[in-house]
Amino acid sequence: MRSKKAEQPQDNRNTELYEALRQMEKERGISVEFMLSQIEKAIKTACKSNYNGNEDVLIRMDPDQGIFDVYLNKTVVEGIVTDTNKEIALEEARKISAGVMPGDKVGIKMNPKELGRIAVQTARSIIRQGIHDGEKGQVLAEYQSKLKEVVIATVERIEAGDKETPTVSVRLGKSLITLPPSEHFPDEVLKEGDKIRVYIADIKTGGKEPRVFISRKHPDLVRKLFEAEVPEIAEGLVEIKSINREAGSRTKIAVYSKEPDVDAVGACIGQNGQRVRAIVEALNGEKIDIIEYSEDPVKFISAALSPAEVVRVDIDPTQERACRVAVPDSQLSLAIGNKGQNVRLAAKLTGWKIDIRPESAITEEEWQTPPAKAPATAAKEPAEAETVQPAAEANTSAFADDDEIDIEELIANAQASAEAARKALTATEPETAEQAPTADEPETAEQTPTADEPETAEQASTDNEAEEPEET
Repeated sequence: MRSKKAEQPQDNRNTELYEALRQMEKERGISVEFMLSQIEKAIKTACKSNYNGNEDVLIRMDPDQGIFDVYLNKTVVEGIVTDTNKEIALEEARKISAGVMPGDKVGIKMNPKELGRIAVQTARSIIRQGIHDGEKGQVLAEYQSKLKEVVIATVERIEAGDKETPTVSVRLGKSLITLPPSEHFPDEVLKEGDKIRVYIADIKTGGKEPRVFISRKHPDLVRKLFEAEVPEIAEGLVEIKSINREAGSRTKIAVYSKEPDVDAVGACIGQNGQRVRAIVEALNGEKIDIIEYSEDPVKFISAALSPAEVVRVDIDPTQERACRVAVPDSQLSLAIGNKGQNVRLAAKLTGWKIDIRPESAITEEEWQTPPAKAPATAAKEPAEAETVQPAAEANTSAFADDDEIDIEELIANAQASAEAARKALTATEPETAEQAPTADEPETAEQTPTADEPETAEQASTDNEAEEPEET
């Protein structure tokens, strides 16, 4: 059987079709070539449905010349035609191409109107699906390259959400993406048209549409902002060792440089605080503590508890990564922080359990005894920062919930512990009448601690002539 190429009639210029495809490419980013492939697929499917399974179609498309012709190929037969959808008589075939012989194929130019209503609807459905697939592919191509990066989005719509935190829709490129209440700050005031930085945390393609997950609470948002603002980090001179964040409130970040001439903390702060100020503004005023990392856990833990001063850090040999920390009595609340935030962030930043106490609450004997074996007192055991022991993934999840420390209970227990230690030291030598001050000899500042200078365990052990102060 010989095959003969169908005769090519004169070009049919269909510039309107190609103009529409070019406009779609401009507006939606779907290429003309992709759409033509979908149209070809739709025509073949329609022909197969309308011509008893015949999908042998020749399509001539030339966007530059505006040509779009469709031919249905049929086999030339001599004699009786048994299937008009797939066969054509020799006499009819030679009217189209004079030199054809039986067994050759001839292309019959088609009129789309002949396809029938059902076939046309099928073709339209395939084309629409092609447009949808093209847009889906555009979204994936656009955001796969930006995954785990920070981008600038425009607030387009704000809707009421749970707990007075709105659901925000932002425009990223050509896509409208939801920023849920759980992924931005509760007290953040956003307006339509605002430009905000968001972190692209994940992209999922399982459903009908690719889903892009964005966040303003993810710890890596802070990391990427520092990488963008601090050239020394981008160049590898300064390394971010760890980050712990309570989004919208406070972040602690530990940085380190192997180069002795490079000040890691100063590089992150910038001249006159310019660099860190830009990051704080991008995070809606979130406080940032920049800590110098150290391989020495004592130095690292002391720095992580800033802005509070640390008097002493003792490592507990009986527990894994646990320590006892003493701070000046006047800075106990500062070291613990609002609702335990400062010590909680420090524990997670360093990866150590921190038992924080006021300086006066721990005697020298207790310092020499591992915290796990400390003598029991009548007071309730002080609440320790171990309640916020860091999880292994605390710095990679934007959705972790932190346990809160009861500050009032912690302070009360620490004070009770200090009082019990003082009484234990003075109970062995009861006061005499000679030790008590007389009316003519008023108490001195050394004998009685003031509210600003609480009595320490050392004072209680050396000043045996001081009267036990009256509790207030």
